[in-house]
Amino acid sequence: MSEPAAAVLLEVEHSTAYGYATPVTEAQHLAYLQPLQDARQQLLQHGLQIEPAPSRRGEDHDVFGNARTLFSLNQPHRALQVLARSRLALQPREAVDVAASPPWEEVRQRLRYRARARYEPAAEFAQPSPFVPRLQALRDYALGCFAPGMPIALGAMSMMHRIRADFAFQAGVTEVHTPLDRVLAQRRGVCQDFAHLMLGALRMLGLAARYVSGYLLTQPPPGQAPLVGADASHAWVQVYCPDTPGLPEGWLDLDPTNDLVPDTGHVRLALGRDYGDVTPLRGVIRGGGSHVLQVRVDTRRVTAPHQARMLLSS
Repeated sequence: MSEPAAAVLLEVEHSTAYGYATPVTEAQHLAYLQPLQDARQQLLQHGLQIEPAPSRRGEDHDVFGNARTLFSLNQPHRALQVLARSRLALQPREAVDVAASPPWEEVRQRLRYRARARYEPAAEFAQPSPFVPRLQALRDYALGCFAPGMPIALGAMSMMHRIRADFAFQAGVTEVHTPLDRVLAQRRGVCQDFAHLMLGALRMLGLAARYVSGYLLTQPPPGQAPLVGADASHAWVQVYCPDTPGLPEGWLDLDPTNDLVPDTGHVRLALGRDYGDVTPLRGVIRGGGSHVLQVRVDTRRVTAPHQARMLLSS
């Protein structure tokens, strides 16, 4: 019997800097910058530095279980810098038998509301959300990937392949609030757009899917091409595939931007219905005028033995 694969140790540094034209006199901010922790992703160390120092600061968890930081700044300031550093150990994913997942129609039926029937918590993620409205065109697009009786995991992977083939990654052609129907029409966008597109198509079939924010490994293993979206925040989806061998929690991660099943090169930051639930940093300010925003992300693998020991003992 072979031994389980060793964990991969990663360090993530996420820097956000705002520069304001005029002083900000008051600010309230909400940050989703602490990675998730579960059986596959162990958070070894996390720190969040904020300059200037907040007048008030608190940590809690939202309704989806994501860690978040709320902070206030009551002193005038012309700049804001938020630096998150995390160290993690990622376990390689189990082999998933996608062909053994249940038919997609069966899963859809489980997610439908029926009086006095057992409630399926994943049904919350089968509903439309602010960034992912119901669009008939998305249903038509999804049906091309889900033939009658198709195992749900196979259908979802087919959709991931199709999005990669049909859409071009191009920064600058969309913004945070670009409508999904425009993305569908122009066939170009970024990882957030492709995640929302896949969420909408799956939900139009009555299936449950949730948005994942996170990071990609900046330097891939030797011989592998860099992933699209590295050196920035990334986004992908999780599809609810219950009773699928290799998915003890029932959720299958799929990255339509890179057309792959995420493994130890993807760090999960937060889960939600769409981008609006898990925006890394947002807030409300008084003053400031125009502003300049700079975001930098660096995700690197820890390979030196002494570094690995340091991380595990921290």
